[in-house]
Amino acid sequence: MTFTAENVDWGEAKHKLSKLREKVFVYEWRIPKECEFDQHDNTSFHVLVRDETNLEIATGRITPNGEIGRIAVVPSYRGPEVYQTLFQALIEIAKQHSLETVSVQCELEGVKYYQQQGFRPVGTVYMDAGIPRQRMSVMITEFSLPKVELTH
Repeated sequence: MTFTAENVDWGEAKHKLSKLREKVFVYEWRIPKECEFDQHDNTSFHVLVRDETNLEIATGRITPNGEIGRIAVVPSYRGPEVYQTLFQALIEIAKQHSLETVSVQCELEGVKYYQQQGFRPVGTVYMDAGIPRQRMSVMITEFSLPKVELTH
């Protein structure tokens, strides 16, 4: 399956992005809606991922200071190819804005995955909306996507 990522403006794509994020974070993960949407949405750079039928299946954002977040992928599409498409687009935005490093705030289960991409833990584990998280950072020049084995 082929996935495409498009850089979108929050003002123009808010409805589409919000719908995806609500589906994943508010309804699936039970994160309070007021915690999911914040002041950074207006100033961040957003990506919308579609499948080959043009169905909107994922989104993510990167803030002007390089924090990648609000990664929401529809459950039936969660797999390495979608995440790679999303991260490639977000890293490209970081490069276009001359950012030297990017960071993520991941759940503890995601630490190993991010380490495979070159991210390193920063600080201690903390709680966010009842979920233990770790802040991680990587220099753009050290970022690499893990190899994906395609299965058919």
